[in-house]
Amino acid sequence: MAVVAAALSLACSGGDDDEAAAPMSPEPTNCGDDVAEPALRDELLEMMEADQAERSGATTEVDNDQARTDRLREIVDEHGWPTCDVVGEDANSAAWVIAQHSDQDVEFQQQALELMREAVADGVADATELAYLEDRVAVNTGRPQRYGTQVECVGGHAEAQDLADPETVDERRAEVGMEPAALEDYLADFEEGCRGT
Repeated sequence: MAVVAAALSLACSGGDDDEAAAPMSPEPTNCGDDVAEPALRDELLEMMEADQAERSGATTEVDNDQARTDRLREIVDEHGWPTCDVVGEDANSAAWVIAQHSDQDVEFQQQALELMREAVADGVADATELAYLEDRVAVNTGRPQRYGTQVECVGGHAEAQDLADPETVDERRAEVGMEPAALEDYLADFEEGCRGT
């Protein structure tokens, strides 16, 4: 079985199911046009660019996830979660990408998940990104995912890893604004990459 990794998946429930199931506004609603921390914004965007270059093979440098995780932990310790009202929506998403790829430090992923939950509730982070991180943490801690974002190749076909309540997954995906909302359509995007595995 091969696990499929989406290069930029714009991440399983790190807390109890009541928290994970709380309704969320898909889009951040309290982001302004001003960026309070432009240097931090630039740093987060550079970190994401390096992350994506490694994953796409556009650089010879590889496996710097730990260094990016360590730096994001320092940022979180100093500033809290880098929300869109502080660093802008793009850098807020960059912080999420780094947390999403912090698989070597699940404890930090869980911390990021809790902070993102608060940020989404405050309208300063993206609910779709939170859903991806919910799933990532769930899979990394041996629990079923809620949104079906974590995919593996089985017998040459894409399948969602262990899924809680599969009969209502499309409703949960739609609730947080995932595109496509239908898990079947999401999995179809991975089929070509799974052929021959």
